[in-house]
Amino acid sequence: MHLTGFRRCLIAAALAVLPLSASLAQANKPITLIVGASPGGTTDRVARGIAQEMSDLLKQTVIVENKPGAGGNIAADTVARSSKDGDTLLVSFTSFSVNASLYKKLPFDPKKDFTPISLLAEVPSVLVARKDFPANSVAELIALAKKKPGEYSFAVGGIGSSLHMATASFQMDAGIEGLTVPYKGTAPAVQDLIGGQVDLMFASVENVLPLMGTDRIKFLGVTSTQPMKQFAGVPPISNTLPGFTSKAWFGMFGPAGMSPERVKQLNTAVVEGAKRATFIGLMTHGGGDVVTNTPQEFADYVAKDIDHYAKVVEFTGATVD
Repeated sequence: MHLTGFRRCLIAAALAVLPLSASLAQANKPITLIVGASPGGTTDRVARGIAQEMSDLLKQTVIVENKPGAGGNIAADTVARSSKDGDTLLVSFTSFSVNASLYKKLPFDPKKDFTPISLLAEVPSVLVARKDFPANSVAELIALAKKKPGEYSFAVGGIGSSLHMATASFQMDAGIEGLTVPYKGTAPAVQDLIGGQVDLMFASVENVLPLMGTDRIKFLGVTSTQPMKQFAGVPPISNTLPGFTSKAWFGMFGPAGMSPERVKQLNTAVVEGAKRATFIGLMTHGGGDVVTNTPQEFADYVAKDIDHYAKVVEFTGATVD
């Protein structure tokens, strides 16, 4: 063989290996799930739970990076600006929809700058009252609040949170007016409810489940459409206020412009991973339901959610610069 021919063979062989090398490089590169909340919270636990399942299914390391602040906007902006290869993803929550109207200006467009991948879970909340509150049901509460508008206080574990939106939605649908008392987190709000400093609040399941069966607070209703096994005897609020539901959601996004093949691959990993017993157990323990869907279904879900919360935010009058 002539030297020139030999070189051509070497070049051809090298070129044939390049696609395989690129594929291996992609597989060996870790996926990073960016979370706009602190470690230990529900969003963080959801992200770490699905990361473990995805890593096993994709045979690719999946890590979680926390970037709390600005109601999740810092994390969302990081992903919106990331590479379109799908190796930097966002695990977000209800505030993603709320922030679209709560914030006067965002560094990204929540409808255009992301690729929805799938929902992960939905988690309802619980309406609770101080132990000596003069109502023992949602119907009695609404009747009292209509007689004395603005007299009863609703603790809120964070402006713009899903629990804040549940509070506002309840007041809007019931036609009542309450005094909103904001807190930096649900836990301190629950403590003040126990102490009688505030009257009512919508709380996460995990924050009030340890109080079930005690006489420290009253349980008036759950925001799910059906009774919850964790709160036996506590009826859905919709039994009294038809159509009322409120659930925090958690889902995964990538940056806009990802390839359809990569989106499909990630969606399949999320959907299959969420079916596994470990992830299901993680969610049901906190009163949640595993919910997955197609990228288009999730896109439609978020668009509808953004429009819904625009009305609720307008009702509250809350804005953030």
